[in-house]
Parts: sequence; C-alpha cells; structure tokens
Amino acid sequence: MGGILCKNGVLFWKTLSVDLNDPTFKSDMDLVECGSGKLHASIDKLPSSEQELKTHSKDAQRSELSTFNSSIGVLLSCLGCVIGTGNIWRFPRIIATASYSQGSLTFLIAWAMSLFVWSLPLSIVEYTLGRFTRTSPLGAFHRFLGNKLVWLGGWIVAVTYMITAYFSVIVGWCLYYFYKSCALSSLPRDVETSIKIFNEFAQESYWPVLTHTLSVVIVGGCIFGGIKWIEKANMVLVPMLLSILIFTFGWSLTRKYSEVGITFLFTPYWGSMFTPSLWVAAASQNAFDTGAAMALFISYSSYFSRKNGAVRFGTMIPICNNMVSLLCALTIFSTVFSTLIQTSPTLTRSGILKIMQSNGPGSTGLTFTWIPVLFAYVGGLGRVLCSLFFLCLSFAGITSLIGHVQLTVVTAKDLGLSHRKAAFAGLFLTLVFGMPSAISINVLTNQDNVWGFALMLSGLSMAGLILIYGPMKYRRVIVNDFGIDDWKLSVVWVFMISHFLHEGAKVVNIERK
Repeated sequence: MGGILCKNGVLFWKTLSVDLNDPTFKSDMDLVECGSGKLHASIDKLPSSEQELKTHSKDAQRSELSTFNSSIGVLLSCLGCVIGTGNIWRFPRIIATASYSQGSLTFLIAWAMSLFVWSLPLSIVEYTLGRFTRTSPLGAFHRFLGNKLVWLGGWIVAVTYMITAYFSVIVGWCLYYFYKSCALSSLPRDVETSIKIFNEFAQESYWPVLTHTLSVVIVGGCIFGGIKWIEKANMVLVPMLLSILIFTFGWSLTRKYSEVGITFLFTPYWGSMFTPSLWVAAASQNAFDTGAAMALFISYSSYFSRKNGAVRFGTMIPICNNMVSLLCALTIFSTVFSTLIQTSPTLTRSGILKIMQSNGPGSTGLTFTWIPVLFAYVGGLGRVLCSLFFLCLSFAGITSLIGHVQLTVVTAKDLGLSHRKAAFAGLFLTLVFGMPSAISINVLTNQDNVWGFALMLSGLSMAGLILIYGPMKYRRVIVNDFGIDDWKLSVVWVFMISHFLHEGAKVVNIERK
C-alpha cells in the first residue's frame, strides 16, 4: 500500500507493508512513518484543507529526488522536453496533409483553439499533479484513484512509450542530416535532388537502423547522467536552437514569392471547419507540440519544489511551444512556395500542395527535403547554418527523447527497480520497439497516426482523474493552497475541465465511427 515516509524532516511517498487483518488498522487510512513514532493520515481521502496540506508535507520534498537549480533551468528544460521534431518535423507535415487546395487557416484555427481547450488545461494538471505527488503517473493515479483505476495511469505511460519508440527513429534522421550537411560537397538547390537524398536514406538503406541505435545510446548517456546534466545542456542548446529557428524564419521571408506561401497558410476553407477528423488531427498535433497528456511533465515536475510555479509553467510553456510551431510552419511554407514558383512558374497552389503531401508517406520528408534547399540559397554560410540547424534539431530531439525515456524510468523506479535497471530496461525496449519504424517508413507513419489518436484517450483519462477527485477541490487544495509564489488558478479552468471529458469523448466517438 502507499504511505508517507519522513526522513530528516522531509516527507515523501513510499510503498509500505501493512497487515490488513490488523484490527487496529482502518481501511480508509494509510500509515505515515516518522522518526518520532507512527501517525495515521487519510490518503484515500486526499488533503482537502490547508491544515491537511501541512500534514501532507511542509516542503513537499521527496528525498530521493534532486530539484532544479533555477527557474530559467526549469523553463529551458521543460521547453527542451517538448520543442523539437514535434514542432519542426511533425507540425508542417500535419498542416500539409490536413490542408485543402484553398488554404490551411481552418486547421490553424482548430489547432489554436485546441491549445486553450485541450493542451493548457491538461498541462496545468500535469505540472500540478507531479509537483504535489512527486511520483510517476502510475503512482499519481494510484494515489488519487486507488487500485481499481490505476491502469489509467499505466495507459498514459504505455501510449507515451510507444510514441518514444518511433520518435527515436526521427531523432536518428536528424543526426543523419547533420552528418549529411557536413559531408555533402554542396547542398541540393532543387527539390528533386533533395527528395532523392531523403528517399535513398529513409526508404532504400539501413542507415535509419544505425541512427536509431545511435540516438538511443546518446539518450542513455544523458539518462545515467541525471537531471543536473539535462538542465545544464538545455541552458545552452535550447537558446541556440531558437536563435537558428528565428534566423531561418527571417531568411525564408526574404525569398521571392515567400508571401504566397504565407497567404496560403492563412487562407480559410470554411467547408472543412466542422469536419471531426480535422479537429482530431488539430488536437492530437497540439498535444504533440505541447506534450499535453503524455505525462512527461508529471515526471519533470516531480523534481519541482513548492516554489516552482506549476501553473505559471503549465501556461507559459505550451504557448511558447505553439509559437515555435507556427514559426516552423511559416518557414517551411514560405520556402516551398517560393522555390516551386521560381522553378515551376506554371504550378498552381493546389499543385504545390500535392507536392508537399507527396514528400514521403504522410509528408514525412517535408522538413528534411526543404530545409537543405532553403540554406542552399543563403550563400557561403549555407552549409554551416544547415549543419548547425540539424545539430540543434538533433539535440532538441534528444532532450525531448530524454523526457520520454525519463517518464519510463521514473515509473519503473516507483515499481521497485533501481535507477540503473530502470534506465537500461527503458532504453533497451525503446531500441527494440523502434526497429520496425526504422526499417519501414510506412510502419513509422502508421505508428504516428495510431498513437497520435491514442493521445486523445490519454487526455480523457487525465481529465477523468480531476473529475473523480473534484475540480473545485483540486483547484483549491492541490493547486492554489499547495503552491508557493505561483499564479492562482482561475475558476475558468474548472469550467473547462468539467466540460472537457464530455465534449472530448463525443469527438473521439465520432472519429472512431
């Protein structure tokens, strides 16, 4: 059963052995062990007042865990966890596949609305749940819902883990393109050559198997290094990636006819506005962008102290993340339209969109095809900047992958494995389960679609936890009373979460039909 162990004045959750046949034991109570003796405290009935919070924990520190050194370290580490291939690789390709010949604005509207009705409420749940319980998603769900519904936490971890397996393959692609940018005598200046390079790599060679293995090995080194190493690396790499992305965006806008791509991106086709598949694609992409419902931030925020602003970070980071995604989409669309209009003036907007949708199965090669073409026109610094771009993208992917694997490690540790054994098991299984996607790009595309939809179900599971516990009580006790120097969570959040499960279930049910 679960209990709270007190060491050196610090309280933390731990599994305890209790004789349930003991007549003095109350079934609705958990045992709290302290150096001064034994106390009983209600755990099945979680804290519901400020006084009970003081009993729960004075500092909410879990002794086995270290914490972040600074707020900027928290911000950059959490951004590093989610900024990466989801923004730069997946977002442009999902827009391309979900767009109609008239334009992409309807998808962008659905995607932006998903941020506020899906990703933000769930991100706040993750950050505050991790900060309060300081345990894995499995432990958090067990704490709030008991044994019967703990499988919901297991479902979320399983979905994120399956995403991790093929996500590692994409990180391997980034590593390969960093190598290729350095090794090529010159960058491709036309799309045909660039597509050929991508197809030869992704569909006609075993390079993806090698690069997938390499990405797992690199992540393994980081995982064994601990949270402090991750924080230090992100302090350098995340600002560098953002700087290169901003430069790339600015350069793409200087290209002739780039405004045509931007105009297409912001032109609506209202006939698709109420298509359920569009909303599912938009919501799942926003979840990929922000990490909402992946439980990554339950893992990361378990390293938070009470003074780390869970509501503040749960609000700021998804918004910043979506801004990066939009920046990437503007860069890719302006580059594609500019290049194709100049090389093939007779192409229509519909024809250009079809080319974008044919860059690999499900547009999987869109970013890898067009970024080298963009940098080829920069001039003498093109190769240097292209190499730096894919280097930073590789590291962004690695830091995201670290967050994914770290979730598995924390969960396995809470089940009793040592850190070393948990890390080794998580890395080995990532390598094994990712191999089919490394061997076949069609398998990768299928996995991305399947588990993207499964993220919707993970979100409903997380919202269900709050509804069972009570949204008003969660807001008051777990969030506002427990946090120190954090933003106060508005009652608007309660309304959104309360209507979240019902409306989300309707959309998912329609899409399944």
